[in-house]
Amino acid sequence: MVGTIVHQLTDGVCPEELEKAGLGAYYTDHGVDVYPQSAAGVPFTASYIAAKGDPIANLQENLAAEQKARATYEKLIDLCKDDPDVVEPLRFLRQREVVHFQRFGEALRGVQDKLAQKKFCMTNNPIQNNGLCLKEFNSVNNYNVCDSVCDCNNSNNSNNSNNSNNSNNSNNCGCR
Repeated sequence: MVGTIVHQLTDGVCPEELEKAGLGAYYTDHGVDVYPQSAAGVPFTASYIAAKGDPIANLQENLAAEQKARATYEKLIDLCKDDPDVVEPLRFLRQREVVHFQRFGEALRGVQDKLAQKKFCMTNNPIQNNGLCLKEFNSVNNYNVCDSVCDCNNSNNSNNSNNSNNSNNSNNCGCR
């Protein structure tokens, strides 16, 4: 959208006016076409897109990018404050960055909450693995939460293999 605004502002402007406005080098390389580059003339590159393969790192990067974009729009608004036809779309874009920042923040909190949860098996039967039994948790079926792996061959759990509702279990696992 910013590129469109720049294109609309420079449409029909003669090369001499562009030169006088300090855009001679840009005009020489790109004419009046929109070319993605920074205000300092550094072209856009895919290296600006950070993807680490980690949801928390990626969301933090997205949050930073939204704040950088918001700050850029604020600076553009300051530069164009005398032109309401330019300022209004920039305000819209700035507000959009604020909303994106809020949504990415919500997503980050959701991922952090999910990663902080205990890991549970979501089946209806205990898992047997080398004599160890995990009791699963399923909120729909209201199974109990097992805080640790219990040894089903342990004498403390010998009664639990026959009775899954035994609350006297010393390790609160209740293997069945």
